[in-house]
Amino acid sequence: MSQHPITTAVILAAGLGTRMRPLTQAVPKPLVQLKGQPLIDHVLDRVAAAGIKKAIINVHFKADLIERHVAQRSGLDITISDERGDLLDTGGGVKRALAMSDGGPILIHNSDTTWTEGMGNNLDRLLATWDDTIMDGLLLLALGADALGYDGRGDFQMATDGRLTRRGERTIAPFAFTGVSIAHPRLLSDTPDGAFSLNRVWDRAMEAGRLYGMRMDGKWMHVGTPEALRDAEAWLDHPFDD
Repeated sequence: MSQHPITTAVILAAGLGTRMRPLTQAVPKPLVQLKGQPLIDHVLDRVAAAGIKKAIINVHFKADLIERHVAQRSGLDITISDERGDLLDTGGGVKRALAMSDGGPILIHNSDTTWTEGMGNNLDRLLATWDDTIMDGLLLLALGADALGYDGRGDFQMATDGRLTRRGERTIAPFAFTGVSIAHPRLLSDTPDGAFSLNRVWDRAMEAGRLYGMRMDGKWMHVGTPEALRDAEAWLDHPFDD
């Protein structure tokens, strides 16, 4: 496996948070609180504990509030990627952030995803699984049927060697994307300026056999709506009641 250390995380925090209304009328979704702590702090604490040294946070909606909040933190070198003028979607946002990174592989983490650990630490396992000799992208996956705040039909099938394929039409796939991944800069090569989705480059990597997945261990929570937030807090209070 590659020994290249991954020292930079890109935190995607530029979304409009429409599904989280009315909570996002006052604050952006990354500052909505889960168990008394803003969602983005759960993320930043996690990536710092995994040994990440730098966090690049993209901002758009209520950007000033996020900037002021993260400026109070210590322990991470935090850089803001400003998307106030143009919302760039996931792929465009990561591409802009790459210009502020050290040029190596990066950890990408949505600001509305969290989990409880199972056996071992999931980010540590993801970083240890990364192998940039065979991978352009590595996605952290959860069993959709066991997730909180997720009601989809699954995103991916995963082969025994970890390679990913899409769920087919009118079918169900076991694995849901948790919003956390590792990407080599070549994943974003030959992409347009402006807004585009990471799905676009994942499809290209899948065709080349270079998109992999790793199943997380623990309970994944997609905290995207007020209902999902309530469910996550209730489960964290009584994690074995379901």
